[in-house]
Amino acid sequence: MSEILKIVDLKANINGKEILKGINLCINSGEIHAIMGKNGSGKSTLSNIIMGHPNYEITGGDILFKEKSILELKTDERAKLGIFLSFQYPTPLPGITVGNFLKTILKNVNGKDIPIKEFKKELKENMKLLKMDDSFVARYVNDGFSGGEKKRNEILQMSFLKPALSILDETDSGLDIDALKTVCEGILKNKNSENAILLITHYQRMLNYIVPDFIHVFIDGKIQLSGDKSLAFKLEEQGYEWVTA
Repeated sequence: MSEILKIVDLKANINGKEILKGINLCINSGEIHAIMGKNGSGKSTLSNIIMGHPNYEITGGDILFKEKSILELKTDERAKLGIFLSFQYPTPLPGITVGNFLKTILKNVNGKDIPIKEFKKELKENMKLLKMDDSFVARYVNDGFSGGEKKRNEILQMSFLKPALSILDETDSGLDIDALKTVCEGILKNKNSENAILLITHYQRMLNYIVPDFIHVFIDGKIQLSGDKSLAFKLEEQGYEWVTA
């Protein structure tokens, strides 16, 4: 087991408003962590800051990836190190096919082209697991995609990039029961003892398929409580008010 991500007393603003008020979090290889909390509590802000979103101002603390600070690195540099972010609302890219997009991001992150035979074989295997039709490769990225197709496409990218840290921001949002199960199976296929996953979710239902080692409850820009999977059931039953009572 090795340290993948360590966040130390992280504070951050956007447009002069303080959002994160001292976050401390450590994620080791082989672990799955889940963050839960109300809208506006800072969950998605944390994911964007880890990935290097330029709109946020870091006012204190540090983010260490494999024991090295990444605060000065740009988003693409963080991606090349092995950090992946699955968006809650993936952006459409009209004119760019899924196949070409995957080949491009692989080349940018790995620094070289993947052999076409190897690419096609891996693409077919991953699409089969995610129950994606072969015609999907020729469609424009997220253009006219359903909610389930967008999330499948995010996990397809994750499968190719093989990141050390996968941050999944409300990947369960907008998914029906069957699509949720399929997406979770795709996520778990990519899980191993050398990488880690950080899930951000409102609901317990995703955690029926992906069982976290730790759950952290965000309240007003801070982690107010941490626990195991049983904490998610209590939140589902009682909401968040009791956490600060």
